[in-house]
Amino acid sequence: MSMLTSILGRKHQPPPQQQQQQKGGGARTGTGAGAGTEAAAVEPVSIDIAEQGPLVDAITLAAFAAPALGLPPFATASMDWKETPTAHVFMADLPGLRRDEVKVEVEEERLLRISGQRQRAAEEKGDRWHRVERSSDRFVRTVRLPPNANTDGAQAALQDGVLTVTVPKDNDRKAYGRLITITN
Repeated sequence: MSMLTSILGRKHQPPPQQQQQQKGGGARTGTGAGAGTEAAAVEPVSIDIAEQGPLVDAITLAAFAAPALGLPPFATASMDWKETPTAHVFMADLPGLRRDEVKVEVEEERLLRISGQRQRAAEEKGDRWHRVERSSDRFVRTVRLPPNANTDGAQAALQDGVLTVTVPKDNDRKAYGRLITITN
């Protein structure tokens, strides 16, 4: 079964006793989604990403769904985030984009936003296009930065289709949460 089929739905299989009755031409007594019909019904399926293991996550799921939804490969901009002792490092795949087509910004000192737009190829008079798959497309990825991120020292570099954004850590800042005491 393909990933897309498992996301969108699966063919309904009636219970074994109902299958036996359908094969033998007997009366159909089932009450399920496929009961009383010759054609198999499509039953929606819910997938818990956490149960699928480390190989399938939301980004992977979006990457598989992107072609089916007509999105360009970089619309989902696969991104890794690692934390080193001195910085948070973000690496995003941006194949075919130039530096002037990508924008990296920090909003409210807490949100790292990476966006970009691929420019459409120039059309010349007399050109006849047979296929256009690399059209003008946009993407945006936003990540909430942890409290120890020092956005003043952030740097970005684009090399070989990989954008690397380095945000230094300020280890003097407080941790994610704090305990609030309850009073009478």
